[in-house]
Amino acid sequence: MIGTAASVAMTTAPSIADAEAVAAGAPVMSKLSCTVNGEARDLDLDTRTTLLDALREHLHLTGTKKGCDHGQCGACTVIVEGRRVNSCLTLAVMHDGDSITTIEGLGRPDSLHRMQAAFVKHDGYQCGYCTPGQICSAVAVLDEIAAGIPSHVTADLTARPRLTEAELRERMSGNICRCGAYSNIVEAITEVAGREA
Repeated sequence: MIGTAASVAMTTAPSIADAEAVAAGAPVMSKLSCTVNGEARDLDLDTRTTLLDALREHLHLTGTKKGCDHGQCGACTVIVEGRRVNSCLTLAVMHDGDSITTIEGLGRPDSLHRMQAAFVKHDGYQCGYCTPGQICSAVAVLDEIAAGIPSHVTADLTARPRLTEAELRERMSGNICRCGAYSNIVEAITEVAGREA
């Protein structure tokens, strides 16, 4: 009886050849609909596609940059449902129905967003590679502070966070600038926030 049960289990279990065939087969595709920069978009993607690759390769929004592809540099930061997200760390299919804003959705060359204009004014970019992620992150940072969301350096968790240099530096710490324009970035953000840099 034991031998028979083992034989049945072996014949119904997938073989190594079956597993290899599945692995070599076509990718699993999924449809999703989202709003990107105010425009409804429908996509049919491999379920393994990151949001970053969906934006760059499928929607041709190349302002969002691929830096480390490990969530460590922030070059791929976009705003999803009002919150900043490292788009290299999230799958596109996870954002069905979401509203996504990339650097292209914040402003245009002839009509810059206030944060974009402040980065230009204060030279908050140098090579410019990290700038789209920095700007998207900076816009979301000001919204976080306005909403009263504390950070790791907020001293009083019962009071509204204050817009200090320490707060800005902590909140922007996930966005790396290899050129070292950090002080200019802080000046740009504080100007947009309405406080003298």
